Amino acid sequence: MEYFVLTKVDGMIMGPISQVLGWIMNMLFEFTNMFGFMNIGLSIILFTIVVKIIMFPMTIKQQKSSKLMTVMQPEIQAIQNKYKGKTDQDSMMRQNVEIKAVYEKYGTSMTGGCLQLVIQLPILLALYRVIYTIPAYVAPVKEHFMNVVYAITGVTNAGALTEGAANQLLDFAAAHNVPLTGMVNIGDLAGVTGEALGNKMVDLLYKLNPAQWTELANAFPSASAVISENADVITQMNSFFGINLASNPFNGSFIPNIAWIIPILAGLSQWYSSKLMMSSQPQNNNSEPSMGTEMMKQMNVVMPLMSVFFCFTFPAAVGIYWVASSVVMIIQQVLVNSYLNKMDLDEMIKKNMEKANAKRAKKGLPPQRVNEHATATLKNIQDAAQREEAKRAEKLEKTKKQVEESNQYYNKDAKPGSLAAKANMVAKYNEKHNK
Repeated sequence: MEYFVLTKVDGMIMGPISQVLGWIMNMLFEFTNMFGFMNIGLSIILFTIVVKIIMFPMTIKQQKSSKLMTVMQPEIQAIQNKYKGKTDQDSMMRQNVEIKAVYEKYGTSMTGGCLQLVIQLPILLALYRVIYTIPAYVAPVKEHFMNVVYAITGVTNAGALTEGAANQLLDFAAAHNVPLTGMVNIGDLAGVTGEALGNKMVDLLYKLNPAQWTELANAFPSASAVISENADVITQMNSFFGINLASNPFNGSFIPNIAWIIPILAGLSQWYSSKLMMSSQPQNNNSEPSMGTEMMKQMNVVMPLMSVFFCFTFPAAVGIYWVASSVVMIIQQVLVNSYLNKMDLDEMIKKNMEKANAKRAKKGLPPQRVNEHATATLKNIQDAAQREEAKRAEKLEKTKKQVEESNQYYNKDAKPGSLAAKANMVAKYNEKHNK
């Protein structure tokens, strides 16, 4: 069912993942069709829920790593401050060894949190491919598009399509500003024949909006009846609360339309999801926030704005997935936050050490010692910072009091700032120091 041209890496990684996700999408579409709901928007929402449930264990692992990293950060920063300004090779090696020891003490590794993101990345890319080219994976949807392909080319099966059979369709796309690029390049048909050409034509037809379907029927009079009949079904499948999922919410006009609600909801839901994620992480009492924390705060503003921009310029089907994904993430985040708040960090560290030692045993290495109550180190660092801050505040208060007492002595019986006060200050200074 995969019908687009793949690069070498794409075919080896994203291709198989897309096939699996496409199979899930097809099953969900056929399931809803059993109950009379032949709608792509509904299938995308159900598809999002199923995929998020499948990926939920990885989400928990990633957030565990993030929470543990926040606990470790003060110790790592202390080591970095210790070697600040030292760029010689020996100092850099010592710093790396000490930081690695901190990771080992907490039973994790420097790549622990990144690994979950690396695993999820190809899945996310494959998700967008499925959403972007739904007819490639959903047989009942593709059937109606292929009926149009047969009607405008005059063939009865995809195998009979020869090179150049799609030239008229390409001319129509160029004349009506139909985009031919995206996640899949469908404009280059040189040397493409048979089923591959039919699939490319389906990709192109999937980009048409209702008005362009009418224009297509007019451009191919001999196939107008078949085009109109299937276009009605396709438009119905692509309609979600009055929004055509094949069209971009931004159509070149700045006059708001109902489709604008998709990018707005995408931005708001992602912002709230990010806010919940930040609230799940323990906050340090350091007077200066870490660079990672500041970067995370900036990303939590930038990413929702990017969501709004992309959802305005991508087909509404992608925006529906984006909104559904963020809403499901909000629900999951509430559950994750509840779980993390009840979680004993020392117990988690102990389990991490047990897993790490099991791996070391397989390599014939001695076990690392479990650091009991490792979170006490964080408390000690925070307590030291608080004591230092209290000393600084006490010193400032003492200096302020001394200044006030001095002013009161020298300005006594005279208006502060007046010539009399200044003369009085000189006299009392002499009096005070001549005793």
